[in-house]
Amino acid sequence: MENEQNKGFGEDKKSLSQEDQERLELLRRSSEVKGRQLRLDLETGSLQEIDELRATLGKAFENPEDKYNAYYQGIQKVLMEYLPKGKEFEEGRRLIYDEKNIFLNRGKKKSDHNGVRKSDGRMTFQPIMNEMVDVLVKWVAESQNPITLYNKLYDLNERHGYGHEAYDSTVENFAIAMRKLKDEEL
Repeated sequence: MENEQNKGFGEDKKSLSQEDQERLELLRRSSEVKGRQLRLDLETGSLQEIDELRATLGKAFENPEDKYNAYYQGIQKVLMEYLPKGKEFEEGRRLIYDEKNIFLNRGKKKSDHNGVRKSDGRMTFQPIMNEMVDVLVKWVAESQNPITLYNKLYDLNERHGYGHEAYDSTVENFAIAMRKLKDEEL
């Protein structure tokens, strides 16, 4: 197929002006190698070939070690240390973890896919993870109250338009009750 394309270029070249032939040659060369770009050096008039894909992949957009530390040594460690422990607080912890996971997974909820989130918050983008760490650091410094943390995470998801888990028909009533508690705290 590539030979057929190049053959078409050669046949058309004969009836074209010198400028058109040069343009056609540029087009032919640009289609030879995917992921590379031709750049004209205006000072020398020469063409330079730039491998954009290699340049892009060479940049470190995300650092796996930083993500690991942010998630396990930051987010999870703080939640395990400062949230109430014990069976009687399990439901409250689950609500907080669900709000955290909705944020880290950029709005993906278990209730959207029959109990499966289809995403993993440990692999989220670094800036999102850093924002969660900032929320938790502020919460630990200010109150360490689980209701306050729930409200901070709830507000964070609202601000980003992510929504919340829909456990059953009482979810909206629960959110209203949490809002009232938040207002009483202030």
